[in-house]
Amino acid sequence: MAFNRYVDRDIDKLNPRTKQREIPAGKINEKSALFFVVLNSILFIATTWFINSLVFYLSPIALLVVLGYSYTKRFTALCHFVLGLGLALAPIGAYLSVTARFDWLPVLFSFMVLFWTSGFDIIYALQDDEFDKEHNLNSIPAYLGKKNALYLSSFLHLLVAILIIGAGLYANFGMWYWLGAAVFIFLLIYQHRIVKVDDLSKVNLAFFTTNGIASVVFAFFTILGMFYF
Repeated sequence: MAFNRYVDRDIDKLNPRTKQREIPAGKINEKSALFFVVLNSILFIATTWFINSLVFYLSPIALLVVLGYSYTKRFTALCHFVLGLGLALAPIGAYLSVTARFDWLPVLFSFMVLFWTSGFDIIYALQDDEFDKEHNLNSIPAYLGKKNALYLSSFLHLLVAILIIGAGLYANFGMWYWLGAAVFIFLLIYQHRIVKVDDLSKVNLAFFTTNGIASVVFAFFTILGMFYF
């Protein structure tokens, strides 16, 4: 996030929605932000050394994807999927950290995160549709239009629901998982009900609040299901 703010500092300064962010508003010096990124990148790679050799060797790739996302909207409307890919590395990374081996279940969860993140980032990007067009920035809303962007976001979240059900069946999860999955899917539907092409006033409610609650609830019940079947 710090690197994203650093790379986009000049763009954020021009955008009325983002000009009060810390760097363009002068609350944080841009050199300090870059130092923070470099320091944490070094700490990230160093930490993986103490976990296992597999995640250590893969850590630069993960870092490249996560940081590289910040440049993608300058040349492709698929930037939302690159952001999704960066976050989708988390389930696989966590599993590799604990087991030092690959498995299909974390891959299913990673695809879930990929489509979930891409879907809600498309909704968030609706706010900057006109700004992106004026400044030659790429996004799904700018490329497809708001209405089609919402259709694509809905389709991606439909894939998420399918993957949640598939992961539950594959791993033979119990009642608690399915309760968390039901809440998660309900909140996916809810965020698409409150965001309209002609009314973006509830985008932040959908993007931050709804997804935040959905992720915590789903994680809580999934973990609970591992101890109480």
